Amino acid sequence: MNDGCYRPVKTHVPEGTLMNTTPPAPVAGGNVETSQRNVDVLLKAFARILPEKVCAACQGTMNNIAVGGINPDNGKPWTFYETIAGGFGGRKGIDGVDAVHSHMTNTMNTPIEAIETIYPIRFLKYELRKDSGGPGKWRGGVGLERSWVLLASSATLSVLAERTKISPWGLYGGKPGAKGEYYIIKPEGKRIKLKSKCTIRMEKGDIFLVKTPGGGGYANPLERDPELVLRDVLDELVSLEAAKKDYGVVIDSATMEIDWKSTKQFRQKQKR
Repeated sequence: MNDGCYRPVKTHVPEGTLMNTTPPAPVAGGNVETSQRNVDVLLKAFARILPEKVCAACQGTMNNIAVGGINPDNGKPWTFYETIAGGFGGRKGIDGVDAVHSHMTNTMNTPIEAIETIYPIRFLKYELRKDSGGPGKWRGGVGLERSWVLLASSATLSVLAERTKISPWGLYGGKPGAKGEYYIIKPEGKRIKLKSKCTIRMEKGDIFLVKTPGGGGYANPLERDPELVLRDVLDELVSLEAAKKDYGVVIDSATMEIDWKSTKQFRQKQKR
């Protein structure tokens, strides 16, 4: 990248807008959350002139998670910060990438074993989030489900995220990806849903659970190759229920094979 890359590009960002604020407007997370949403906005604008070149919305957030406190083993303060991957948007001819950092992110996927060695937390779950990718002829990538339990006596958790109210959009008949969700689960099982921007105190034994957004789908999901839908079901990216509801593909739960006759009938009925 050099100066020549920018010569053909002219920008106009009026003063006082979100991207060009004036005091005393508060600003935070510019290189994480704001930049992510800015890319999606620009891509959707370009989709009107280059429909075959643009992907549907990606997860639209970096799922910034920061937690810290006093390490019970040595009495020293500790802080852990991470961003968590989600779904990439589908585009013409190819599905969105599953569980990947998109657009502005550049952080690595640190092995959970390394994190557990350094910090007083223990991971309970780290898996692909079924049915989170937006249905489409080309499916949106799925997000992640990730959870850990606090081993220290207490800690302070902060969440800075987006896409908890408005789903990542699909394009040209593709459906939206799943919204993000964040929870504290108490030892007795009580589940507390967190806001997308919050700071909360955790106690020993509390579980933090994050479900990252999926990418939007591209084009009508009823046009998706049933064999690809079956592959997604077998890979546990799409449930049997969603295969029928979103894609019109009927799969026998006993044999895990496509019921071609029922699929044809069901798709025809949905298209009416």
